[in-house]
Formats: sequence, structure tokens, C-alpha cells
Amino acid sequence: MEIILKEISRQVNELTKEFYEKILPPVDVYEQGNTLLVLVDLPGFDKKDISVRLTSEGVLRIEARRDVEQAGIKHVTQRPSRLSREFKLPVKVPKDAEVEGKYENGVLTLKIPIEGAAKVKIE
Repeated sequence: MEIILKEISRQVNELTKEFYEKILPPVDVYEQGNTLLVLVDLPGFDKKDISVRLTSEGVLRIEARRDVEQAGIKHVTQRPSRLSREFKLPVKVPKDAEVEGKYENGVLTLKIPIEGAAKVKIE
């Protein structure tokens, strides 16, 4: 019976890990003036292992990988070793846009210029 419970626990851990890899990372997208602000939670990843790509069609692709192998006996392993998220941006981005990226405290912040956005001064 103990062997069966260990196997069930192992399978649940693997399914949980796969689930997290498919729904994460969580992303928030805000429009602030002439900029689209994208916040991505990527705790535990090294900045060198994060890849961000913005296609000409306005699709933002974020990927991250890490090695989560630990020495010793595994009891629970749910931390994802890779994350991938892709979505179409809700605004147009200029083709020559300079996107700013910063990774701090496990949060990736992207500042993406918006095409055709202009501030209107009201007197």
C-alpha cells in the first residue's frame, strides 16, 4: 500500500508541475500614457535564462528555464523548470520601438512604446 501511495504522490507532483508550466507565469498588462507596461512574475529564475521576443505581429513571447535538480531524496518537486507564455499585445507597437526590460526581485518589467500614442495638452 505504501508503494502505491508513493507512486500516486509522485504522479500528482508531476501533474502539478506540468500544470504550473502551462499556466505560468502570471502577467499583468497596463497602459500608462504612451507606454504599455508588462509585469511578469518569474521568481527563482536567473535573468540570463529568461528570453523575451516581440514579433512584428505584436505577439509577446516570454520563456524561462532553470535547473531545479537538488541532491538528496525527492519528496515533493512542483517548481517548474521551464515557463512559457505568449499573447498578442492589445495595442500596436512601432516597428523600431526600443523596449526596456528590467528583472528585479523575481519580476520582469517591460516598457513597450505604443504606436500613434500622443499626449494631448489641455488648457
